[in-house]
Amino acid sequence: MNVPLFPLSTVLFPGGPLPLRIFEARYLDMVSNCMKNNTPFGVLLLVSGPEVGGKGMAGTAAIGTLATIADWYQGTDGLLGVTALGTDRFRLLSASRQDDGLNLGEIELLPPEPVVPVPEEFAGWSSLLQAVLDDLGKLYELAERRYDDASWLGFRFAEILPVEMPERQRLLEMTDPVQRLHALRPLLRQVREIKTQ
Repeated sequence: MNVPLFPLSTVLFPGGPLPLRIFEARYLDMVSNCMKNNTPFGVLLLVSGPEVGGKGMAGTAAIGTLATIADWYQGTDGLLGVTALGTDRFRLLSASRQDDGLNLGEIELLPPEPVVPVPEEFAGWSSLLQAVLDDLGKLYELAERRYDDASWLGFRFAEILPVEMPERQRLLEMTDPVQRLHALRPLLRQVREIKTQ
């Protein structure tokens, strides 16, 4: 399948929100087309090249996440604000660039992760995450909540913990939800230790 691509300096996870402020003509057109046709766009971590305004082809990670537009508003500064939600992970097969600078990608969808119950050793993580998401308020209003699903739980911790982007990309590319929770454990421990110092 072919989708418009939005290379960004961030990683979008399935089920996660992505707030965007759109000001470039190519992305305004992309958002308009996606809303009109109810179609997704692809979000990929920018590895090299320009995020916005550049003339060259952006270098991106090969694995990304499709996004659908869940909400939009006109900002007081006149910019378009959009909240997108991550859906399926995909692999980028090839990319091209339109005359207006919009990147297009031929992609293949990756199989969704199996729904796996949260293992007993991570049982406390669900209530911790619930408290954090409640504090974050509006950003997570549109996102579905599945605290008993290890995949969903891992994706949420991967997006809210202060993790460097290459590590965040590695967490996105993992295919075992329980393995992802194990990889997140030392990161969560570090945050807790910093808060108690």
